[in-house]
Amino acid sequence: MATGGRNAGTAPCIALVAGEESGDQLGADLIEALRAQLPDAHFVGIGGPRMRALGFDAWHDIAELSVMGLAEVLRHLPRLLRLRTALRRRLLELQPDVFIGIDAPDFNLGLEKKLKQAGIRTVHYVSPSIWAWRQGRAKKIGQSAERVLCLFPMEPAIYAKYGVAAQFVGHPLADRFPLLPDRDAARRELGLDAGATVLAVLPGSRLSEIHRLGKIFLEAARRVAAEVPGLQIVIPAANARCLAAIKSLAEAKPSTVILDGHAHRALAAADVVLLASGTAALEAMLAKRPMLVGYRIAPITYAIVKGLGMLKTNVYSLPNVLAGEPLVPELMQADCTAEKLADAVLAWLRDGDRRTEIAHAFERMHLSLHAGGGAAATAARAIIPLLSAARDHSTAP
Repeated sequence: MATGGRNAGTAPCIALVAGEESGDQLGADLIEALRAQLPDAHFVGIGGPRMRALGFDAWHDIAELSVMGLAEVLRHLPRLLRLRTALRRRLLELQPDVFIGIDAPDFNLGLEKKLKQAGIRTVHYVSPSIWAWRQGRAKKIGQSAERVLCLFPMEPAIYAKYGVAAQFVGHPLADRFPLLPDRDAARRELGLDAGATVLAVLPGSRLSEIHRLGKIFLEAARRVAAEVPGLQIVIPAANARCLAAIKSLAEAKPSTVILDGHAHRALAAADVVLLASGTAALEAMLAKRPMLVGYRIAPITYAIVKGLGMLKTNVYSLPNVLAGEPLVPELMQADCTAEKLADAVLAWLRDGDRRTEIAHAFERMHLSLHAGGGAAATAARAIIPLLSAARDHSTAP
């Protein structure tokens, strides 16, 4: 069996595999935090442009793992399995001091298990949603990851029931948003009318989401505009491909602003946000903006999830999960129609007291997501002891 460490005297080698653009940001922040403590460390694996900009040695690009949904994964499964097998072999040959899987649990947990069995120290950064999808999975996750770093405060207690070492490190997004966002400044930066009613529309960060939700969301925005004189609609695109897809769907109107990025500014500038379920819901919460969550997944994926009873929660968006109650409306699957979305947006716009109440609730939730000292720095402090232990083990007689 491998020792899990490299030769004494060499620079620390830390392997990371990140999935999705959010994983690239998490990985970049973590690399910076680790390098502050380990300036000569070498970082390798799978990552995106933010990680590469920090000197990360990317063996593969993060886009190769950006697959979502059961139907979509099945189509790409043979390629993903080949990639994971080749990556495992390369990592076993390299023998990094520690392996960190960043999100992408379907890909990373299987890889982590093989590496852990070979004696390599393993960390999983970002707990899968065990509060929603069978808490008993925590035990299996512990068989893959020596330590789980959690972004939400309710997660470590679930792992503790199964004897798995897990630590709440705080949510990185809670570090990026001010407690009281400046709406006027955001509108000036985006060239929006300071006195207008602004609706931010975020139909997803993946092309598949935009193709599934884009027309519905834009039709809902058009319906709202017909009821609200002078409404300004702002649509931030996650990347260049999403920008092109949104532009192909949106009508060219002076009242509609399509942005290349700048989602956080768009949220801060808005009165109400219409968004797809996911990280954007958490971002809108941190921006203290009332929101409406709409989502549809592939019909076959939905049928499998519902038929097997896999989903163990009645709420989907992170604000509602964290609150333990339905603070924000969720319109899913058949309920996700332009008419219902528009009616829910209008209900927010017509109830100023309700908007004020939810802003205060979001402030309290924001504070609960801080672990102290910043999420990346806290995560780095949790990882370094494992790395040191691996190197000590490798030099033991």
